[in-house]
Amino acid sequence: MSRPSSPDVVVVGAGVAGLYQLHRLRDLGLSYRVFEAGSGIGGTWFWNRYPGARCDVESLEYSYSFSEELEQEWEWTERYPAQAEILEYVEHVAKRFDLDRDVELDTRVTSAVWDGERWAITTDRPETVSARYVIFATGCLSQPKEIDIAGLDSFRGNVWSTARWPHDGVDFTGRRVAVIGTGSSGVQSIPVIAQQAAELTVFQRTANYVLPARNAPLSPQAQQEQKANYRTLRRLARESPAGLLGVQGEASAMDATAEERHEVYEQAWKIGGLGALRRCYNDISLNLDANRTVSDYLRDKISSIVRDPETAAALAPSDHPFGTKRPCLGTGYFETYNLDHVRLVDLRTTPITTITAEGVRTADRLVEVDDLVLATGFDAMTGALLAVDIRGRHGLRLADAWAEGPTTYLGLQVAGFPNMFTITGPGSPSVLSNMMVSIEQHVDWISDCLARIDGHVIEASPEAQERWVAHVAEAADQTLMNRANSWYVGANVPGKPRVVMPYVGGVGRYREICDGVSAAGYEGFVLSGGSARERDHG
Repeated sequence: MSRPSSPDVVVVGAGVAGLYQLHRLRDLGLSYRVFEAGSGIGGTWFWNRYPGARCDVESLEYSYSFSEELEQEWEWTERYPAQAEILEYVEHVAKRFDLDRDVELDTRVTSAVWDGERWAITTDRPETVSARYVIFATGCLSQPKEIDIAGLDSFRGNVWSTARWPHDGVDFTGRRVAVIGTGSSGVQSIPVIAQQAAELTVFQRTANYVLPARNAPLSPQAQQEQKANYRTLRRLARESPAGLLGVQGEASAMDATAEERHEVYEQAWKIGGLGALRRCYNDISLNLDANRTVSDYLRDKISSIVRDPETAAALAPSDHPFGTKRPCLGTGYFETYNLDHVRLVDLRTTPITTITAEGVRTADRLVEVDDLVLATGFDAMTGALLAVDIRGRHGLRLADAWAEGPTTYLGLQVAGFPNMFTITGPGSPSVLSNMMVSIEQHVDWISDCLARIDGHVIEASPEAQERWVAHVAEAADQTLMNRANSWYVGANVPGKPRVVMPYVGGVGRYREICDGVSAAGYEGFVLSGGSARERDHG
């Protein structure tokens, strides 16, 4: 198939965001190239195949809304979809809309350089493509964090990364396994690995709040009821703080008695999911005393589930308020530590000193293992963008522009980088929201923008960007977000600037702001040039 060497647009990434962007570009009649580093489409759901990998947003909400026919025809099997089912869904969407034929797989973009008029996009094929616009759909949690553990290369056993799990799986039957990391991928994989392993040792640096998923099969009746009301439910999700359905409590936690709060929290615990506890009261994310009531409740829950008091104490978060790090959604996570062959090592009291040929040496012993599982997370939000050598006006490197933390206007553009868009970039709700809702909003905004500017150069003004960055910081300061060393602020990556990267003002409010900017003729953006689009269809 002949591909244009000078398309209107290059899209980097063919996950949920890149595929929908491709769909919209076709509607606009623009020429394009879509590059994907993986050997298959799906982004997050192509790469993350570790045991127990599952979405923490309910399946009927974590789905595209752009096609009513698609909404009605696809049948989900579970409340929270597993990786395989989501990938099957994404592949179905790609085939249904004939998108996969236009995705160039096994093609990693290595650089993007603005030459004053167009972007020179270089891949590892190697090939350089000249495009008027470049759209990065590279994902917020797609660049694995670099592993810096002394002695790792000396280990004689198998080393597995949850971020790059073998597609044909791993059998741990009868083996001695160590899992390093207890973020979301660790929380999901540990109970599954424990079902196979002869011995499982979990090395935990930071205890996390883990909420019960209460996953269950989806009944046809429940599915049909939601599908019958999809238009209303989708609108409510778009207007909500996190892009999720559910009613936010209007009362303060401090206005309730201890007994009343406990009953409210008990009901939310039984419902399960990420949002139930957070929505109980209106000040849990704003007031430390209010937050402490739910944090204490969750710590008590852990103590009631985990039989060994020392292990329960280590698993109970004590260094950050609930919600200031992304809570994990688990199934049987705390119960796993009651199994005789599972042991927790608290790295804050017993740190790893080195990896040896035989296993993991801590301050007090050597843990001999056959397999090491690294559930060590991602360089969130900026990692995938900075992995590409991006250079804007006058050769300005994005890495230098972001040396003190990411700066954007609306999370959509960066001053000094004309005609470059970032889907769910830093400064947008992104990781604090239902990503599907935020992705569709960004893709629609970008697509409408491209249609309206009709080939002009568009660039965020430095003044507008400065105001937006200040607003993002101010919004974060009104919450408890700065009270945690989380990946929201880059604290999980050594040397990364500490900045609250997502916008905490809410999905609904953010959408209103973006719509207002476009309605005002792209206020805060500078439009220049006026040459017609140069198309090369061969």
